[in-house]
Amino acid sequence: MYVVSLTYKVPEDIVEFHLAGHVEWLKNAFDDGVFVAAGRKVPRTGGLLLSRADRQTLDGSLAKDPFYVNGVADFEVMEFAANRVAPGFENLLDT
Repeated sequence: MYVVSLTYKVPEDIVEFHLAGHVEWLKNAFDDGVFVAAGRKVPRTGGLLLSRADRQTLDGSLAKDPFYVNGVADFEVMEFAANRVAPGFENLLDT
């Protein structure tokens, strides 16, 4: 599994300008099964994505994100092996 940390590197008005495209990309990536969770950081300095896709699929999807294409955010991809989860989250276990 992968955790992707996005950190904005431009002013908020530029983030807002590209947000609709990012949200549409995110919807498509969820529809394609790339991500299992996504959300904003608090405070709003970027976001986090959780992916069960293989690394090649994940990288291919991230390369299409308008935040990536337009240099809105830095992306850090971290591999994570879940070996313990709360009841109801068994689908996140590393197999």
